[in-house]
Amino acid sequence: MTKGEQTRRKIVEAAAPIFNKRGYEGSSLSELMEATGLKKGGIYRHFSCKEELAAEAFDYTWEAAWNTRLLHVDEKANGIEKLKQLIANFVEHRSPVAGGCPILNTAIDADDGNPVLRAHVAKALRSWLNRLQAIVNQAQARGETQPGVDPRVVATLVVASLEGALMMSRIQRNDEALRRVQAHLNRYLDEEVVRS
Repeated sequence: MTKGEQTRRKIVEAAAPIFNKRGYEGSSLSELMEATGLKKGGIYRHFSCKEELAAEAFDYTWEAAWNTRLLHVDEKANGIEKLKQLIANFVEHRSPVAGGCPILNTAIDADDGNPVLRAHVAKALRSWLNRLQAIVNQAQARGETQPGVDPRVVATLVVASLEGALMMSRIQRNDEALRRVQAHLNRYLDEEVVRS
């Protein structure tokens, strides 16, 4: 990695929690300069604009969060247990980058006002849904699921339930909604998805 690439990476790492906590509009250049230790020109030597930095910061934050969500998933013997581990990881292990779930934060922040960030969030969401669908597809191929289970429906229910519960938990400043949704999703997987 060149010195310029290392500096670019350090800028992204320093900027990621700012964007993840404050959003694109709420992240000031002065905050970014303070966090990176660089002047405006030093930042813009590596990034053409704030939007480019925000997009890379989102990608960095999402990768860190995604890697945390995948902890121990591949160690599980079957698809249903893999899904339960992903759910547990979402509930137990928050994003290692301060500010919470980057998809939730950035989706709301960029929905109507920033097509570049919106595209990055949409890509991350697709990757999450695709991974869940792939797990269900593998479980189906191994005969672990009931006939007729739709992998897209399972993935959508898991993601939508977790993100909604996270939003509620953040507003209520407790984990009650996340814990209830985790229990509900586990029951759903045991009663409606797994082959009995």
